Amino acid sequence: MLKGIPKILSPQLLKVLCEMGHGDHIVIADGNFPVESMGKNAIVVRCDGHGVPELLDAILEVFPLDSFVEKSVNLMKVPEGETVETPIWDVYKEIVARHDDRGSGTVQNIEKPEFMKETKEAYAIVSTSESALYANVMLRKGCV
Repeated sequence: MLKGIPKILSPQLLKVLCEMGHGDHIVIADGNFPVESMGKNAIVVRCDGHGVPELLDAILEVFPLDSFVEKSVNLMKVPEGETVETPIWDVYKEIVARHDDRGSGTVQNIEKPEFMKETKEAYAIVSTSESALYANVMLRKGCV
């Protein structure tokens, strides 16, 4: 065990976070996301039994967001015509605001095709058991 490291961060996930460089992306995916097929060129980290908010909060304890871009946190937009409520996005914005001086202003919503394209280029994808819909979040790593 290490002091000061959130216990939810597994050794594998900590290793991945350390290996990532400035500008690399990590996706924290909900339980419906096709992690294995989208992550063929990425490192897939299983965090079954955990939700996205608790992992996002723990990751942001140790993970700097990219300050060289205006928006370093991406959420997947709900496609037009779908009527899905996304209250979890407000939770994400509160978590980001606790860890980044820019607050929730660094969070943006991007279209689903763009989110999926960027996911295929991500360094890593974290698989969770999150049941909320459109609960995927992509982080761009910054510098310490």
